[in-house]
Amino acid sequence: MKSITVKELKTWMDGNEDFQLIDVREPSENDVCTLNGLLIPMNTVPGEVEKIDKDKKVVVHCRSGKRSAGVIQFLEQQHGYTNLYNLEGGILAWIEEIDPSMEAY
Repeated sequence: MKSITVKELKTWMDGNEDFQLIDVREPSENDVCTLNGLLIPMNTVPGEVEKIDKDKKVVVHCRSGKRSAGVIQFLEQQHGYTNLYNLEGGILAWIEEIDPSMEAY
């Protein structure tokens, strides 16, 4: 499984890299803090696969990186995705290393 650090993700964002950001947390978690990715809660991913791009890089994130890793494993095994990156440490790493002003939970 490919992964990306929060610093690499920040570089992609700042450089207007063409990629899709998917948040697999629950709506209540997204309400606390967000990276403004497309919200597709983990349990709804199987029914919303068509929303996840196959033609550009896709970064999948959750709170710590565990749920997003499971989603990536599912998408790679069941749907043949090869363009997915797991955000190492999830949004907690983002808060710690990039934007400590965001609320952690």
